[in-house]
Amino acid sequence: MLEACILATIFCGFFGIIWKQNLVMKIISMDVMSTGVVAYFVMIASRTGLFTPILDSQKNVAYADPVPQGVILTAIVIGFSIQAVMLVGVMKLSRDNPTLETNEIEKNNTP
Repeated sequence: MLEACILATIFCGFFGIIWKQNLVMKIISMDVMSTGVVAYFVMIASRTGLFTPILDSQKNVAYADPVPQGVILTAIVIGFSIQAVMLVGVMKLSRDNPTLETNEIEKNNTP
């Protein structure tokens, strides 16, 4: 059930990127999709174990793999920086155009 909800989040973000015409809504849809992907990684990483791999007196405990955790942190940082760069690009584009609809921007900028 959790996997279905996460995949629905990814698909909502994907179809939002395709169907929305406003550039800000496209950026938000991309953020929703990346959040779903990160949640999927977290779900996959938690299947092997929930305990931190630190030296402890307990033996034969299912430890969580630290590699996906590093990948998740890297994906969050890269996603945030890409979102910031896209928002700056939209801000610069909004100075020249009265609207952020992709159809109107294409009409105004085609010869």
